[in-house]
Amino acid sequence: MEIDLVVVAGPEEAAAAAAALLAGAARAASAIVLAGGSTPRRAYELAAAAAPDWSRASVWFGDDRCVPADDPRSNQRLVREALLDRLEALPAVHAVPTSLPPAAAAAAYDAALRRAHLDLVLLGLGADGHTASLFPLAPSLDVLDRLAVSAPAGLEPWVERVTMTIPALSSADRVVFLVAGAEKAAAARRAFGEAPSAATPASLVRSAHGTTTVILDAAAASLLR
Repeated sequence: MEIDLVVVAGPEEAAAAAAALLAGAARAASAIVLAGGSTPRRAYELAAAAAPDWSRASVWFGDDRCVPADDPRSNQRLVREALLDRLEALPAVHAVPTSLPPAAAAAAYDAALRRAHLDLVLLGLGADGHTASLFPLAPSLDVLDRLAVSAPAGLEPWVERVTMTIPALSSADRVVFLVAGAEKAAAARRAFGEAPSAATPASLVRSAHGTTTVILDAAAASLLR
């Protein structure tokens, strides 16, 4: 499947490009899947400033750690601090129920996702090629009949996760990757410039029926040129 590569100067420009897509999706009353990790934080701050009213949108999580929602390792906390607390009007938030055991949390999220149509999925890329909590060569990459599964940690912090599966992420009308930093360049080449491989899970996630956009800063894109 073809992808649209958008290369910008630096991480601030990459965040701004992602923020523009998020703000537009919020204005369009979309179901938006958000990523964790450090890279999207600035995009969330900029999206909140650009579109302070998310009342017609809904927010989902591509993955989360099985920790309390106020834990520093929680993606829910990241999204709350960087986005939700900055909004004038909140979206409907569909968080992973991390207070449950991992398998039960995954089953509950799977059931909720089966009632949803996802419009935009924002994803990051790890230096090892993972995205969401889909790690290289993990059994979760082969799951086709569930939309969310529990997953062991593939890197620090070493806590259990719940992650959307490839079918769930790929069902979105638009899949957007946000990638910044020279440390991601080799993974970006494998994910977006080479054949799909379970060794690079991000290479397996593409919108099945819509568009896939990859926003990279120049450092992350350096090996793609």
